Amino acid sequence: MKIEIPEQKKKVFETVIPIRWGDMDSMGHLNNASYFRFMETARIDWLYSIGGKPDPSGEGAVIANAFCNFYKQLEYPGDVLVKTYVSDPGRATIDTWCTLERVDQPGVIAAAGGATLIWVDFPKQKSVNLPDWMRALAD
Repeated sequence: MKIEIPEQKKKVFETVIPIRWGDMDSMGHLNNASYFRFMETARIDWLYSIGGKPDPSGEGAVIANAFCNFYKQLEYPGDVLVKTYVSDPGRATIDTWCTLERVDQPGVIAAAGGATLIWVDFPKQKSVNLPDWMRALAD
């Protein structure tokens, strides 16, 4: 099953992540799990950059689901440009999307994926309203 990234989204962050030799699998390309790690790194770096660092004694984002569509193999050596987007804020959720491309092949999307974030009160282990400042990011 292929999930499409929506056309209506807002770019909020970019980061470059080097492909490490140890990220490769026995077939000589980036292991599938590494794509998810790259998206996770970009998402966490974005959250930190906007003051959304998860606070175990307070509130923060957790993932409800995640997916990745693989279009082109990534191989060592190289650097991956991960672009992060947001869309569709709900009461307690916001959708995040990522595209991955080699820095030396601009515009050639190797993979695209996403995750729905739920804003939670960690001590209560319950969802709470998405903060207004987070909701505003998708506008």
